[in-house]
Amino acid sequence: MPDSLMLQHVRRMARYNAWANARLYNACATLPPAAYHAARPSFFGSIHATLNHILVGDSAWFGRFTARPATQITALNQILHDDFASLRAAREAKDAEIIAFCDGLDEATLQGTFSYTNFRGQSFTDPLCPPLLHAFNHQTHHRGQVHGLLSHAGVAPPELDLIYFLREPA
Repeated sequence: MPDSLMLQHVRRMARYNAWANARLYNACATLPPAAYHAARPSFFGSIHATLNHILVGDSAWFGRFTARPATQITALNQILHDDFASLRAAREAKDAEIIAFCDGLDEATLQGTFSYTNFRGQSFTDPLCPPLLHAFNHQTHHRGQVHGLLSHAGVAPPELDLIYFLREPA
């Protein structure tokens, strides 16, 4: 039996996420370190801090989804990596982990539930699919913020729309 459209979509989003992150990091790599780390009017205060937040969110959510909580995460604004190179390497590893997780899903797991404890110590059991889709939406939201910050830093931000990913040869 072929995979459901939702399972196909989740796997596509995992790959889109990695593609968009690679394009965004390539653009950020063109910035001098001072411009990359510069304080900017944004929720997390800089390009670097926003990219760290995306990794924090992914680490928290996918740790919950896999029942391997990201115990190193203590705050949503935590700086996991102080420099671009180590952050980029961690991002690439997380993206590979996300793809492997999504590729390993089956219909029953996708339609099942998962249990976790949030940063406030509250415990939840939720259906897996909506929070998984939320994780992808969260990434897109904050990549959009970095996209805008790149414009202000004088770097032409890359096209990150899903449609561009879909149009690329496989």
